Amino acid sequence: QVQLVESGGGEVQAGGSLRLSCRTTASTSDIYTLGWLRQPPGKEQEFVAAIIWSGGRTYYADSVEGRFTISRDSGRKTIYLQMNNLKSEDTAVYSCVGARKAIPVFVKSAYEWWGRGAQVTVSP
Repeated sequence: QVQLVESGGGEVQAGGSLRLSCRTTASTSDIYTLGWLRQPPGKEQEFVAAIIWSGGRTYYADSVEGRFTISRDSGRKTIYLQMNNLKSEDTAVYSCVGARKAIPVFVKSAYEWWGRGAQVTVSP
């Protein structure tokens, strides 16, 4: 069973930076995409960013474009989410997600692998 293990969450002041990591146990030949969803308190889960494993094409939600960067390290089977200029509205549980087959990356129900989540709190 494929596992996704997140790390790097925490608390930071507005304007600060954090980096999330997600390591997968999947074989690299089995990965189509890995990415991040988040669920702010009292709100629905939403798409944040995704990367296509082969080729490295990236996708971002409009709300994080220009502030967040998703990247991958194929050798470590790990993706990263570098979050800069954090705002209070970025406070959420961030979950690493992935899929083996081609999916519409903006559709959260399309993902087949899910991590347990990492809390990110941005204080004013």
